[in-house]
Amino acid sequence: MDIQQTIQTLREELNLHNHNYYVLDQPTISDFEFDQKLKQLQDLENQNPQFFDENSPTQRVGGAITKNFQTVMHDFRMYSLDNSYSKEDLIEWENRIQKGLGNVKLDYTCELKYDGASISITYENGILKRAVTRGDGFQGDDVTNNIKTIKSIPLKLNGKEFPPRFDIRGEIILPFAGFEKMNQDLLEIGETPYSNPRNTASGSLKLQDSAEVAKRPLECLLYFIIGNQLPFDSQFHSLEMARKWGFKVPNEAKLAQNMQEVFEYIAYWDIHRHHLPYETDGVVIKVNSFQYQEELGYTAKSPRWAIAYKFKSEQVGTKLKSISYQVGRTGAITPVANLEPVQLAGTIVKRASLHNADQIEKLDIRIGDTVFVEKGGEIIPKIIAVDFSKRDPDTHPTVYITHCPECHHELIRGADEANHYCPNFYGCPPQIIGRIQHFISRKAMDIDGLGGETVSLLYSNGLIHNYADLYELTIEQILPLERMAQKSAENLIQGIEKSKQIPFENVLFALGIRYVGETVAKKLAKHYKNIDSLKHATLLDLILVDEIGERIATSVVSFFENIENQKIIERLIDHGLQFEISNKVNPNATNKLNSQIFVVSGVFSKFSRDELKQLIEDNGGKLGSSISSKTNYVVAGENMGPAKLEKANQLGIPILSEDEFVSLLQ
Repeated sequence: MDIQQTIQTLREELNLHNHNYYVLDQPTISDFEFDQKLKQLQDLENQNPQFFDENSPTQRVGGAITKNFQTVMHDFRMYSLDNSYSKEDLIEWENRIQKGLGNVKLDYTCELKYDGASISITYENGILKRAVTRGDGFQGDDVTNNIKTIKSIPLKLNGKEFPPRFDIRGEIILPFAGFEKMNQDLLEIGETPYSNPRNTASGSLKLQDSAEVAKRPLECLLYFIIGNQLPFDSQFHSLEMARKWGFKVPNEAKLAQNMQEVFEYIAYWDIHRHHLPYETDGVVIKVNSFQYQEELGYTAKSPRWAIAYKFKSEQVGTKLKSISYQVGRTGAITPVANLEPVQLAGTIVKRASLHNADQIEKLDIRIGDTVFVEKGGEIIPKIIAVDFSKRDPDTHPTVYITHCPECHHELIRGADEANHYCPNFYGCPPQIIGRIQHFISRKAMDIDGLGGETVSLLYSNGLIHNYADLYELTIEQILPLERMAQKSAENLIQGIEKSKQIPFENVLFALGIRYVGETVAKKLAKHYKNIDSLKHATLLDLILVDEIGERIATSVVSFFENIENQKIIERLIDHGLQFEISNKVNPNATNKLNSQIFVVSGVFSKFSRDELKQLIEDNGGKLGSSISSKTNYVVAGENMGPAKLEKANQLGIPILSEDEFVSLLQ
């Protein structure tokens, strides 16, 4: 056997042993034998560098250094899941689904929800090409070098039935045993132990030295495949195929024929989850059929076809030492409980939200009380009750503050508002700093080289008082600041200059108009096209915009009526920010479908659904999310939902096939 063949044989053998050990948990050789074979392969590769392969088992030891993790766009957006906490929530979810699909027979895939760091891994022709963190769902950080060190992730897939390119999503987790071993090692050398497995796993992905990542006993549990022309038609089938390709897919997943079987699955794992080797905080229920998933689609944040059921949160008792008050960028006051430190769901909790004055009064919380704390949705600690049996009789009811803790302005509270507010919009430091921090954030102006702490530093040194001031900063002004070197100062100014190319919808979101989130900003930008049209819109004009209610409309009108806001926007315009929507020009675009509303439904052969939707918009048409009397056409592919088909027929709306739609354009 020649050298190249020997190397290739050893690689395949070691990949198989890796799979047996880390994925199947069924080793067939001893650790010593494995190490000997790995050393033999390393020696052969070192002696024959012409046969180097980035996906060789020897590369899993790491060694690549990444100073800056590149931000890349996901091929397919990573959505978050809606949460539920009761059987009633799940029944309501099923009713919504059935209403959308037309009361069809459904089955569900039930999977445990593991608590780790989300990852999306791209494979091309069966080879691992890229691994990206969730980030904001649209883009994340490229951590490929670190991910390749995790031995339960295949570098090369088994078989040949996989698509030429696809993404697989999963959770990077740290098993309890490995976490405890890491902490024991730290304690033995006098170092501070890690707080919990989830944060440690997440932090591991951003270590600069992949060799350090390789030393950590991380695992990856995969749960979802997304791509074009996938060779399966259901979630459960996709999990079975992923196992065959070599992925570590938890065997706890189960196909439920109805909601009763879903409840039984939840009840079983609510008890038995404590025996699992990993952290889990709930169950994910998915409509099994990909056809129905496609039909149901997504909301702005979540898939309609999936939901997470969260197990009841762990609760602990501890002492309330004091209450402090925080001021947000909108002026909202949030009371915060300062607690005796206590261990809760794997973390040390020292603070918890008290929400508002009504909550404090409702629970009758007093300084010195013993209170019960839980993690709301397993993330944010909150106080749920007081242990009155331990109350000191000399305590006094909590009196909510009447003045801002920062600027001492008298607080206000609207008749229909839960929170108190500081109305000193342009004079209260936390509000000013908070607005600027929001302005520079990733989903807004995404200014490289400028973070929240630097904003506070710039403000406290009198260099900025609003976000328009950012565009007048100079390197000479910021160089004297603490921890600011020449290169850092140059990067900051370059980042500010580059932000002038950020599109209008992001700029509109960045302005920080109350109730105008990312999705609303996109709708307003698309409808009004530029800032002049928007700022002259009346309350009635705004309410007539799709999905814009009176509360949002009132807030927008109020924002543009304010003289200070008008001055700031004029300055931003003068500095060259984008205050007009710029559509990507399609050279084949026409106005043939001008103002006609289309609903796209089903599975297509010549175009993807997204391509069809883009064609409609490029040719002047509008997209509807559901069929109504305003709909002009339905473009229907195979397996169109029966509920949509029935409604289209009832309303007499023309139904176009893929070919008929193309003919309409021509």
